[in-house]
Amino acid sequence: MLFVGTLLVAQDSGLPNPARHVAKTPVNHLRDLPADYPPVTFTDVTEQAGIHFQHFHGVRSTQLPEDMGSGAAWGDYDNDGYPDLYVVDVAAPLTATAEELAHSPGGNRLYHNNRNGTFTDVTEKAGVGFKGIGMSAAWADYDNDGYLDLVVTSFDRIVLYHNNGDGTFTDVTKKAGLDKYRGFWTGAAWGDYDRDGNVDLFICGYVKYQLHPEDVNRPSMQYSTLVPFTLNPSAYPPERKLLFHNKGDGTFEEVAKQAGVDDPTGRSLSAAWYDFDGDGWPDLYVANDLWGSKLYLNLHNGKFKDITREAGVSDFRGEMGIAIGDWDNDGDPDIFVTHWIYQQNALFDNLQSIPGETHKTGPLFFGDIAETVGLGPISRNFIGWGTSFFDYDNDGKLDLFVVNGSTFQDDKDPRHLVPMKNHLFWQKSPQDGFFEVGAVSGAPFQEAHVGRGAAFADYDNDGDVDVFIVNQEGRPQLLRNDGGNKKNWIKVRVKCTKSNRTGFGTKVEIQAGGVTRSQEIGGQTSYMSQNFQEAHFGLNTEKEVNRLTVTFPSGVVRTLEHITANQIVTVTE
Repeated sequence: MLFVGTLLVAQDSGLPNPARHVAKTPVNHLRDLPADYPPVTFTDVTEQAGIHFQHFHGVRSTQLPEDMGSGAAWGDYDNDGYPDLYVVDVAAPLTATAEELAHSPGGNRLYHNNRNGTFTDVTEKAGVGFKGIGMSAAWADYDNDGYLDLVVTSFDRIVLYHNNGDGTFTDVTKKAGLDKYRGFWTGAAWGDYDRDGNVDLFICGYVKYQLHPEDVNRPSMQYSTLVPFTLNPSAYPPERKLLFHNKGDGTFEEVAKQAGVDDPTGRSLSAAWYDFDGDGWPDLYVANDLWGSKLYLNLHNGKFKDITREAGVSDFRGEMGIAIGDWDNDGDPDIFVTHWIYQQNALFDNLQSIPGETHKTGPLFFGDIAETVGLGPISRNFIGWGTSFFDYDNDGKLDLFVVNGSTFQDDKDPRHLVPMKNHLFWQKSPQDGFFEVGAVSGAPFQEAHVGRGAAFADYDNDGDVDVFIVNQEGRPQLLRNDGGNKKNWIKVRVKCTKSNRTGFGTKVEIQAGGVTRSQEIGGQTSYMSQNFQEAHFGLNTEKEVNRLTVTFPSGVVRTLEHITANQIVTVTE
């Protein structure tokens, strides 16, 4: 193997070559915008939408767990057809006493979608106001009763809330068998890895953090950068990873080691289930900070094989957020990963399919092509977190959002971290790559924040995808997409009767305008966050979808033809 910039090129290995997809010449990230960039803007409507939230209450004590969170999750918990929003908080610094934490005005919040562009805080009524050093949240109907339940991770514990179906939830953590797992738990990802109809849960473990008096004000090196010891993840041993197998009776069994995904050396922040090799079984990608990502291939027997090295995704940079999508519409899912400063973000292009060919060409293999498509050098001076592929202008090509925010303390005021601007990447074409269009896409992109989690949903059901961002020690941002619905679109939701009721792992494929595109329900996890559980496709000027094919995890396939654009279609298993 040799490296051309960050482009991994296979030589004499029998593996596909990334150069077959794109030119090897790195794209100049300072290039001018094309004249045909989309006239779409994003407007910060957080306050007018009724989301009155402040992340982190108190004063930072310069400890790692305080600075890593938090995220948010979209899910329709009351089945009214509109995405509701759960936001995770760091309710108090680690130095707070139990009494101070109890009296903190902070805590996780649940916002009910009022279906008119506004939200109502229903946290107290719902009973989901966890207070602690919150990290992530994710919705899933784990007991298949028709209502979404909620898992929350934190520094210390995991909490599982059961949806009672009447707007309230019950803490069933102990009943489900999750109460005895204590640690620094970060990302959470639901997926039915054994396809038994019950959704399972993977939990990322970060580090075994403990504060010792002698470590206060002690310097250390993170890569080649000087940082406080108590903010350096390499200063602490890795935490274990957890895989909870759903037993179908309301309880879970932890099976990470037996399944081969415990990874005792990795410091994990995010994970995503996705069928990367197209065999109908969900595989697992885990983003690790400092010590190598992991790609596990599902062996169909409850076990996984670590294929990270042979698949070309051995990434020893600091990975935070994950986006998965077929960015070039060549028939297979690709992986975008956000990184720490100076390391530039990665786009692992799936080379199992070659454009113009209808069959898989060989073993699963990826090449990092970020530098060749406009996503690499521009990210070097940023620290990336939440991210997702989404077609924000509905032109039929996936675009990309990246939330940025520093982990470095402000030299002038160490109580705060250094803010950064976010990036919005518009894809002109697979040949031309991505262009950063924040400067022409609305006032929010001129602001700098300490961004962390990001969750994506068309919260107002107007046909274009909106973004919710959690900012460390600040107010969040609900960015409404204004103008994306000027082009046509289709949204697909699924109703499962045999598979897991949330539909995780369902493949949705459309044919429109001579192009075939696909998405997988539940495959986008961003950073500490979860996107809404539907497939959204931009159709550009096409007025109909010629064919819609939905393949459920059970193997049931449903096909619909000649579907009029600009509507939500629900497909029943």
